[in-house]
Amino acid sequence: MKKIILFFLFISSQFIVRADEGMWLPLLISQNYDAMQKMGLKLTAEQIYSINNGSLKDAIVHFGGGCTAEVISDKGLLLTNHHCGYDAIATLSSVSNNYLMNGFMANSMDQELPAPGLSVRFLVRIEDVTDKVSAFIGDAYGADVEKKFDEISKKITKVSNEDGAYESDVKSFYAGNKYYLFVYQRFTDVRLVSAPPESLGKFGGDTDNWMWPRHTCDFSMFRVYSNNDNKPAPYSINNRPYIPKHHLPVSLKGVQENDYAMVMGYPGRTTRYLTSYGVDLAINVSNPSVVKIRDKRLSIMREEMEKDPAVDLQYASSYAQLANYWKYFIGQTEQLKNLHIEELKQDEEDEFVKWAKENDSDVKKIMPDFKKAYANYRPYAKHATYYREAFMASALTKLGASFEQVGKAVEANESADSIENLCKKIVASRKSILKNINVELDKKVFAALNLMFYQDIPKGQHPDIFTSEVFEKYGSENWKKTFDDYTDFVYQNTALLDSAKFATLCHADFIRILLLDPAVQHALSEVKNYKEYYEPKINDFTYEMFDLNRAYQGALLEKANNKLMYPDANSTMRVTYGKVSAYAPKDAVSFNYYTTANGLLDKYKAGDKEFDLQPKVVELLKTRNYGPYQDKKLGELVTCFITTDDITGGNSGSPVINADGELIGTAFDGNWEAMSGDIAFDKRYKRTICADIRYVLWVVDKVLDGRRLLDEMTVRN
Repeated sequence: MKKIILFFLFISSQFIVRADEGMWLPLLISQNYDAMQKMGLKLTAEQIYSINNGSLKDAIVHFGGGCTAEVISDKGLLLTNHHCGYDAIATLSSVSNNYLMNGFMANSMDQELPAPGLSVRFLVRIEDVTDKVSAFIGDAYGADVEKKFDEISKKITKVSNEDGAYESDVKSFYAGNKYYLFVYQRFTDVRLVSAPPESLGKFGGDTDNWMWPRHTCDFSMFRVYSNNDNKPAPYSINNRPYIPKHHLPVSLKGVQENDYAMVMGYPGRTTRYLTSYGVDLAINVSNPSVVKIRDKRLSIMREEMEKDPAVDLQYASSYAQLANYWKYFIGQTEQLKNLHIEELKQDEEDEFVKWAKENDSDVKKIMPDFKKAYANYRPYAKHATYYREAFMASALTKLGASFEQVGKAVEANESADSIENLCKKIVASRKSILKNINVELDKKVFAALNLMFYQDIPKGQHPDIFTSEVFEKYGSENWKKTFDDYTDFVYQNTALLDSAKFATLCHADFIRILLLDPAVQHALSEVKNYKEYYEPKINDFTYEMFDLNRAYQGALLEKANNKLMYPDANSTMRVTYGKVSAYAPKDAVSFNYYTTANGLLDKYKAGDKEFDLQPKVVELLKTRNYGPYQDKKLGELVTCFITTDDITGGNSGSPVINADGELIGTAFDGNWEAMSGDIAFDKRYKRTICADIRYVLWVVDKVLDGRRLLDEMTVRN
């Protein structure tokens, strides 16, 4: 399409979606305020988002880059999910001090553990910079848009960063029809305060993941530290707890059906405006490929992890991350089919085409362009997935691939100094890549996924190494034996796994020897194959999709006229609001809106990896020692509840806030029946699964003996 369609949103009380659908920008929340009030909200719009006074936005942080956390005391105490803190907890654990398995509670601030590499970002302000960015990009298309966007973004952020006091991002919305600047303050001194035993924090494991009813106490607590001026500073024993502009008070009142519930956080990514052609590709190519590859990786990891507690701890975090989205893609594919999303998209597209023709819009022929672009890309879509998920699955291959720039430098006869600098970068990346490697496990992943790549990707797309090395030297009568034998050769003869050899050879004088290393040769063969022949095709598709989506979503904004239309999630702060609500997933099946500790005991299986509980927890539950955390009406300990809020990955750890601005729970999952939600919201089934804050406090107080933490919170009965 040859014309950029820009459309500026107008404030309106009319909506084209249900109020509980949509992830809304807090800067523009006044546009939604009437609907929020009608649902029960008692706060003002200024109390949700303000740049002049403390507001809810100041109590929400982007946690570790992929989750959300909330400030729950005036001493910088953070609450997030257990699975969000999982990597930090695992890193701080050892076989003798296994905080992941046994839980952790710092009895004083002096005992809080620095979490290396963990940081949080507080949002300072949001600015609309559409005019600046759009004027600079002009009529550019394809790769030129990306170049111009990067250039203008750097200029804008350089000013807003104020010489390092802040960091900022310019983000695209509605596929390049709107642009906003987000200014943050990053804190890097973040310390572990509390974590439940894994049997509670991950109760139900993979079996219960993405399922309701749920009884998981998915929380962990950290603390933000600052210098004496309350500003970000590197870790120091002299730092003090950060004093926030706002912290969330905690409510012990509990929830009732139809109560107002609001979630604020950092949802990662949705593609709600994906066309039917994209849905078809996801159902039939992309999702099944990811599931198959991850299924194999997980089975190999499980086998090795069950043999050795040290390996289990070593791979716990990476296993959890793989397993989470392995099941996600299974569920997404199933629900895309069950809910007939492709057909619904086709109906929407038919309506869009009709509108475009009636209004003589420039985009009246856009759907055939989408169809053609997907048809051209489809033969290479599986290769792109297998390159990322399978070929680069082993740590050894990742390390081998890091020699790409060195190889090019040697080929171009660059100076020894230049090559030496590249070697230093590889030495640094080696430490990171091999930090948690178990060689036997990595070998099995290497062999199995190279074999899978060979079997599943068309032979015309294979790298040269398969023919010139693998089958020429190890035969082709038994594919599995061939790749097993080849793998043995690579791992026995590589210098990349030998620290002493590697330190000697990774220098300008010896780099040519390393470039002949079998692991490097293997990795660079596929990297070259992918980047020379397939990456250009994939990039062409990506840029074409950007142009088409920019025109399409611009037209959708025009079609909506002055009605609100929310943008896709893109890891920026959003507000979503709904109600506490039960649902019926199928005929004759109804789910309540809450679960209790009775269900936790019902699921308990002594010694089971997913449903075990510590003896102390079992005793507390059997004696009904619930303390002040018992629901006053039910006389039970409520464990989890569900709401109609619209969330996705990245919202993990987000606060669930009641009409008075109080914390009532922490969001940690979605439900199986609405797994297609990142592509299409379903108002019947979409639910957010939340850990009741009273369940969290019960664990902190009764299980972990952490009463001191409750004393610093603002707790309201």
